[in-house]
Amino acid sequence: MSSIVDRMKRALTGDDRVDADQLVERLEALQRFLRVTDPYLPDNDLVAAHTLVERAGGRLALSQDHTVVALAGSTGSGKSSLFNALARLKLSPVGVRRPTTGVAHACVWGPLEPASRLLDWVGVLPRQRFIRESALDGDDEVALRGLVLLDLPDFDSVERGHRLEVDRLLGLVDQVVWVVDPQKYGDRVLHNAYLKQFRSHADVTIVVLNQADRLTPADTDLVLTDLKRLLEEDGLGEVPALATSAKQPGMLNELREALEKTVAERQAALRRLSGDVDTVGDQLAAVIGPPAAEDEVDRATVRQLSDALANSAGVPAVAEATGGAYRHRAIASTGWPLIRGARKLRPDPLKRLHLATEAATPFFTDEADEQAAPVSRTSVPEADAAQKSAVGLSVRAVAARAAAPIPEIWAPALNAAARSRLADLPDALDRAVAKTDLGLNRKPFWWTAVGALQWLLTIAAVAGLGWLVAGYAVRLLGLPKLEYPEVGVVPLPTLLLLGGLLLGLLLAMALRPIVNAGAKRAQRRADQRLRQSVTEVGREHVVAPVREVLNAYAQAREALTVVRSE
Repeated sequence: MSSIVDRMKRALTGDDRVDADQLVERLEALQRFLRVTDPYLPDNDLVAAHTLVERAGGRLALSQDHTVVALAGSTGSGKSSLFNALARLKLSPVGVRRPTTGVAHACVWGPLEPASRLLDWVGVLPRQRFIRESALDGDDEVALRGLVLLDLPDFDSVERGHRLEVDRLLGLVDQVVWVVDPQKYGDRVLHNAYLKQFRSHADVTIVVLNQADRLTPADTDLVLTDLKRLLEEDGLGEVPALATSAKQPGMLNELREALEKTVAERQAALRRLSGDVDTVGDQLAAVIGPPAAEDEVDRATVRQLSDALANSAGVPAVAEATGGAYRHRAIASTGWPLIRGARKLRPDPLKRLHLATEAATPFFTDEADEQAAPVSRTSVPEADAAQKSAVGLSVRAVAARAAAPIPEIWAPALNAAARSRLADLPDALDRAVAKTDLGLNRKPFWWTAVGALQWLLTIAAVAGLGWLVAGYAVRLLGLPKLEYPEVGVVPLPTLLLLGGLLLGLLLAMALRPIVNAGAKRAQRRADQRLRQSVTEVGREHVVAPVREVLNAYAQAREALTVVRSE
């Protein structure tokens, strides 16, 4: 409403010229608004804006040297008589039978050809077009040269087609002269359905009390006063209200002067379009509210989404399997060699999930990925119903959080954007899990060192055993008894055998707490990395589409600011 109030103030002060460049800038901003909002807002809320952009483009591409003025009124108001009186020719039929005027008639002051394209656009049939000027009185009409005067059908006609034609033409003309008569100047349809709708077009609106010759001067003043009161209630308090009569040429002077001024200024078309932009801008203000940043989705909401996606993707199971794989591989590398082989017979926990092997079924994300190495599918258990429900709730929470500060009309678009890639989530999460580096690709150095030590101890035990077996064999063969070196009172072969076995076993047992601690660290590290990968999937598939809508909202808000500027 502020733009309409500003226009009223300028009209009262006389500073009501419309800058053509600024009007074009506002229309271009309206186009930008429509471009970014069309994918997200209901069509019904944007119909008026689309219609205006198309109509404004058509009008601005046509003659700016002509001003299209329409005479509009109800049945019996004397429109056609007034039309003929202004033209000083009998051009539009006048009669008692109603409705008399079924199609619009046009009278052009000046050559017809330059106005033909404009009349084609308005939709006046060629046979209903007339030229006013003649060689005899051309100089008398020079002040109106450039005027295209239309006589419209009755807006209250019993013929529905006539009413529709009036509504169509009222949306195209540059200025409207509303013709009322002393009997029906307060008609409710006229005021509620038409005049109130022209609040933003006060500077291109004139109201005339026709057939004033039937009233005394005192009655004329009374009726005009009451008419101005009604116009004030309609929001058209500054609109000229003139008394006219088709039968008394002297009572047309004020109206002719007003039309001459309109023609001379060449501003009516710009003012009409500017008023239309004001009206549409005020309507669109309802769909734009306070600013909303693209990062309106806060960390807590994203964390909730990430947790739900992590559970759905089996992150806890994969992290636990990573800890188990660490333990499995550590024991297989540092355990007692005599039982290490048995450990290797057990399957690696990650291999069971196809996360540590050249897996079975490769798939690609898109055409670009087909050129790269395929990503293996995992065997992580599919999400159950509860986990899928949690993902759905988290996705809706993202949309709800983004929609909180802006008008409710954007909520469906945000919800649709958040859910737009839900079908891709399972594969995307599986790829993310499969591609995540779980931190087990490199074997720790101490595993190799301990493994080598275990082998040395095992070799020592085997050497001691072999030495003892050789001694017993010599004795069985009756050969001279072997003398074993002793360490203290213990023969060296016995020391090597028992020491190698006991030290290897003790070393494996001593390392078990260290291995368990490393497995927990590996599990935590894998859980963190997996959640980071899952969070990126959530940002790409859920948050990013929501941010696109928020970005469109921000652009629309910026464009609407220009649309509503004066």
